[in-house]
Amino acid sequence: MPLRKTFASIEQWFSHSAPEVPFDRQLVWISLGLMLTGLVMVTSASFPISTRYTGQPFHFMFRHGSFLLIALTVAAAVVQIPMKRWLQFSLPLLCVSIALLVIVLIGGKSVNGASRWIPLGLFNLQPAEVAKLSLFIFMSGYLVRKQHEVRETFFGGFIKPILVFGTLAGLLLFQPDLGTVIVMLVTLFAMLFIAGAKLTQFLALVVVGIVAVIGLIIVEPYRMKRVTSFLEPWEDPFGSGYQLTQSLMAFGRGEWFGQGLGNSIQKLAYLPEAHTDFVFAVLAEELGFVGVVLVLILIFSLVLKAIFIGRRAFENDDFFGGYLAFGIGIWFAFQTLVNVGAAAGIVPTKGLTLPLISYGGSSLIVMAVAVSILLRIDHECRLNVQQQPTQNAENEEK
Repeated sequence: MPLRKTFASIEQWFSHSAPEVPFDRQLVWISLGLMLTGLVMVTSASFPISTRYTGQPFHFMFRHGSFLLIALTVAAAVVQIPMKRWLQFSLPLLCVSIALLVIVLIGGKSVNGASRWIPLGLFNLQPAEVAKLSLFIFMSGYLVRKQHEVRETFFGGFIKPILVFGTLAGLLLFQPDLGTVIVMLVTLFAMLFIAGAKLTQFLALVVVGIVAVIGLIIVEPYRMKRVTSFLEPWEDPFGSGYQLTQSLMAFGRGEWFGQGLGNSIQKLAYLPEAHTDFVFAVLAEELGFVGVVLVLILIFSLVLKAIFIGRRAFENDDFFGGYLAFGIGIWFAFQTLVNVGAAAGIVPTKGLTLPLISYGGSSLIVMAVAVSILLRIDHECRLNVQQQPTQNAENEEK
């Protein structure tokens, strides 16, 4: 009897369409898929280094798993927060981010010459990740409040947000963290463009931004060394080009279907940062071209979901949610391009994580919060659509 009920339930599941729910289930499954992929690949990539440094092969797996639980718990709480609260507290959130960036410069933890982390016991908080999200939330509110200025005047439209960005960028460059600055700059430009900023002013600012980035690269010898080693990594394969050449060898060994999960050679003390910034190289070696394509499809499906949610928000006159959804989508897309491009030798190494996949508590938690905000924007749009017929009926009765 129980077996018959089980088969009946399965038959009903296949034969009946899913009930309408007030959230985007596809976005939830895509995000969980990326998180699960990240847990598997971090476990595989960190096995050798975890054994060498801690004597426990699954040390980083357990830490990443704990980060996942924290991220899901925080995301479940954040999704309950109405969007009007994010708009209301966008400025205080930005101020908190600035304060955290100051604190990390004063008493932050230094790793490989960069002071980017605040020790919190269970994990090290990276204020740069919080700063990215807080800037995009603030900019979304600013674009709603000052939409006319953005489209018509130069000072209100460009200089004010650039001053805010300049404050964050200055603090980040003292760490130093040029990669985060570039991600924030590109996303900020894209949001201004979506808001209807004048094309001539937009192009002028893009040129200024490119010149500034080139100048920052030139004035720091280690940045110039990264660029030159990226252009010709095989000229010094055991020096400045070591990390990139090892990553390229991982891609080459992957071929079409990979060496099999857990069978990477490059992670065996050859490829530095195999479970963090270069986890995609290990993924390419173990899962091959097919695995790389499937993971990229998952990530850019999430990006497309963010763009569609943003468009739906604009259609429902939720401009704050629309700008923020587009900002999150552009952020995820560009950061993915930089991380994958660095691993594949397309762009210089920038030390940026792969969204929802790379090892790192701050990145995983903040990006899970960003996904939960997307879910909230979509949820409020769906509620608005459901309430419109009722409101129209009430108006007709009056």
